Amino acid sequence: MQLEIRPDPAEVGRARRWARSRLAGSGIEDDEPLAETLILLVSELVTNAVVHTGCPAVLRLSLPGSTAAESATVRLEVADRSDRAPLPRCVDGESAGGRGLALVDGLADRWGWTAEGAGKRIWCELDRCSPSRSASAACGGRVGRGGSAECGGGTAAYDGLAYEAV
Repeated sequence: MQLEIRPDPAEVGRARRWARSRLAGSGIEDDEPLAETLILLVSELVTNAVVHTGCPAVLRLSLPGSTAAESATVRLEVADRSDRAPLPRCVDGESAGGRGLALVDGLADRWGWTAEGAGKRIWCELDRCSPSRSASAACGGRVGRGGSAECGGGTAAYDGLAYEAV
């Protein structure tokens, strides 16, 4: 599944709505923490593409089928035509922006980017926790890479997902 994104900040809301509409057939309920995390990641990656590149982009979403709901991986990709590498930043508490990649790092199980032709593809993955396992056993060790050590944040767990405050 993919959505063409114009270089317009209004596209961020359209991308969130599009991603929400794709959740139903995947077995991921709209009120699940995974769904909310996914929508936040869509928002951050599409915002970065729209604001920092000024180029059109493509949002791709790979969701599990409804039969594979308990332990599947969700993959989100945003491809754009800018060859500028994504750079996580440490910002102070007064800054209005600059936290997007830190959020991606703290919320996604894995993320990265690759150069692709004249542009790049930024991707992240979320592993769906099995509801039959305990939250601590299923996801308790999931935290971002480096964000708290470099920026002085902390980590907390909520419904089996690890969130990092930066």
